[in-house]
Amino acid sequence: MTVRIQAAHDLSPVELSLLEDRLNSHNRSVTSRHDDRGLVFVIRDDQGHPIGVAAGYSWASTSELKLMWIDEAYRGRGYARQLLRAFVEEAANRGVRKIWVSSHDFQAPALYEHAGFERVAELADWPEGHSNIILCKSMTGTGTA
Repeated sequence: MTVRIQAAHDLSPVELSLLEDRLNSHNRSVTSRHDDRGLVFVIRDDQGHPIGVAAGYSWASTSELKLMWIDEAYRGRGYARQLLRAFVEEAANRGVRKIWVSSHDFQAPALYEHAGFERVAELADWPEGHSNIILCKSMTGTGTA
């Protein structure tokens, strides 16, 4: 069999998802943990359009918040705090012990810190001139944000 590496910068979301499923299957096999599930909360406007999301997953007593976003027109109204609180509460209900999130310095690290997340790493010049901050919330007590 001959294999080749090719650029696929426009790989479809479906194909990328199928590849991610294969990786997750391997991870389940190695860890004997089959409890991975999406963890997503969305806020919609009156027309049903999404204006905010907190999206990630839980697996093996751990959760990662991969996407937190509020439409610019709706910022400053507490929606991010509400989404984060819902995400943390659901993670706690699933028995999650730690929640991880990455936030650039120009995004919302203070939001996470106010919710009990602690900075565990700061990666300088990612992107150049800024930092990527890795935060973790250890779930003890109520586990709410």
